[in-house]
Amino acid sequence: MISLPETYLSRMKELLKDEYQDYLDSFEKKKISGLRVNTLKISVEDFLKICPFELEPVPWCSDGFYFKEEDRPSRHPYYYAGLYYIQEPSAMLPAEILPVDEDDFILDACAAPGGKSAKLAARLDGSGLIVANDISASRAQVLLKTLETHGVRNSYVMAEDISTLDRFENCFDKILIDAPCSGEGMFRKDSELIRSWLEKDSSYYAPIQKKIITAAARMLKPGGMMVYSTCTFSIEEDEEVIEYALSNCLDLEVLAIEGYPGFVRGLTTNTQGCVRLYPHRIKGEGHFVALLQKKGERKPNAVHENKTILPDEPFFKDLNMDLHNGQLIRRDNRLFYEPVHDLDLKGLRILRSGLLLGEYKHERFEPSQALAMALKADEYKKIISFDADDERTIRYLKCETLDVRDKDAEGLVLVCADGYPLGFGKVSGGILKNRYPANYRYL
Repeated sequence: MISLPETYLSRMKELLKDEYQDYLDSFEKKKISGLRVNTLKISVEDFLKICPFELEPVPWCSDGFYFKEEDRPSRHPYYYAGLYYIQEPSAMLPAEILPVDEDDFILDACAAPGGKSAKLAARLDGSGLIVANDISASRAQVLLKTLETHGVRNSYVMAEDISTLDRFENCFDKILIDAPCSGEGMFRKDSELIRSWLEKDSSYYAPIQKKIITAAARMLKPGGMMVYSTCTFSIEEDEEVIEYALSNCLDLEVLAIEGYPGFVRGLTTNTQGCVRLYPHRIKGEGHFVALLQKKGERKPNAVHENKTILPDEPFFKDLNMDLHNGQLIRRDNRLFYEPVHDLDLKGLRILRSGLLLGEYKHERFEPSQALAMALKADEYKKIISFDADDERTIRYLKCETLDVRDKDAEGLVLVCADGYPLGFGKVSGGILKNRYPANYRYL
């Protein structure tokens, strides 16, 4: 077993009592792996029809599944097509239990690497708006790539300190806080986190978490709902943070989360509706999850139905994309499709506003990889689709030039695997010149 700090073991023994040995024994078991189907691109039912892996449903997640490590789903073309996201199963719970309604404005406050934002965006299904934030600009770049790969069209990605955003008071219908924490629930999965814990334990993270949750409460609309979660077992970072929020935000109340076999209820009187997940009780790692609601009546957001007029460019004549509830905005040489909203985003560190459609190079429009991933095959006239097991599929993902003389195609094409877009390429005389971005490359 990995070496755990004595102070940590002592606290876990006091916390778990008769279950302490079971917890220690869990470190000898294999780590659990999971994936979540991206329902923006494919239904769970249709994915299971084409899935090449042996899957088992995650009980608490409607689109989550366990897989066997030897299947290596991160090496399959479907992963590059954004049909699923690889996610630790207990981490699927926070975005699953946050209620999402059509046209909601949602804030994911600590969003990187983006799996929870992608799930929330899939539940919005193109309506409303999701603001995905991470205080670290480098981590926000990873978040951006996740949302692009998943084909999200209605998101803003930013890198801000949430505790300073007073301008968003009463702005969001739903908020998710997967708070930075000491990571005790991930010790089995990543032993490197133990070293981090020795440097920064609960005494470091709890004040940060309290600032985040109170700031988020101010941004939540009356009647809105918020999830607070961590991947740690520390009472100081879990129940005590919720107690602090209830004491300082008197219009907040805890809602009961549905229980599943192995879930443990919160440890204080006011947090009985919250849940704790332990690796010796469930097939997964560790998590704490709370669902809160702000008292009052929630007013619905205005719905904007715009008739978007596409530019008079050859590329757009082949595009059949539904762009009914947003607007086209050109900034310098880049063209964006952005949701219509009344949020004040001026002066913030915005990495991406809406969907980057592409850019103009010498006044000729070049579509982006983000657009390719947001398209369905029937939304662009010129496609080439390879079977997932065609060796050219992997070669395309490796940015190689391909022989496509067996395909009836010419000009700019959308390259697909089994009908699911991967990116663009340009065909001339039966040879496809690859336009797959190097930073997406199959390695």
